[in-house]
Amino acid sequence: MANLGNLLAWGIENSTPRSEAKTELNPALLAQLFSNQKSDATLMKEAMEAIQDPEVSLKDKETAFDNFELMIEQLDNANNIENLELWPPLISLLSAPEKELRLLAAWCCGTAVQNNIKSQQDFHKHGGVSKLVDLLLKDPAEDVRKKAVYALSSAVRNLQPALDAGLESLPSELLAGQELKADNMEGIDALMTKLRERAANITE
Repeated sequence: MANLGNLLAWGIENSTPRSEAKTELNPALLAQLFSNQKSDATLMKEAMEAIQDPEVSLKDKETAFDNFELMIEQLDNANNIENLELWPPLISLLSAPEKELRLLAAWCCGTAVQNNIKSQQDFHKHGGVSKLVDLLLKDPAEDVRKKAVYALSSAVRNLQPALDAGLESLPSELLAGQELKADNMEGIDALMTKLRERAANITE
């Protein structure tokens, strides 16, 4: 904290008119300050560890999930989920006992795969698509079901294997014998509309 105070003092001093004397910032101090900063990869792993820790309160787990979601809005961080081996624990949280965690897990899955073919492939490889279908068909909470539809919509676009996995898991009456292609945005939009309507009408 003292180092941060020194940096602040340096900033204030060096914002004064140029006629006044300036103090040189100690390079060692600057290096120490920035070396203490954790990488996004470390923060992502710590967030997931907190979410899975039974000793952490639900409120703090929700905060950790919010932080995780904020980080994976960046493409590189979303793609790094696979490298950090975080897809299995994230997908497993789609089955968490707490509905708040199921909703946040679906939200994070949707964020990570949105317009991101690499993350879509990784998510599909770990069986995430069928988990989302199970969630949107069976979860007792409407907001969770709707969030699962949002995530599924992003997960299957332009990735035929993922779409095929989703179609295989859906009831036949929702498909009406239709064969969908992953690049058929109009057809996928129509299917997602049906799924959203179903998610809203299931009696909890």
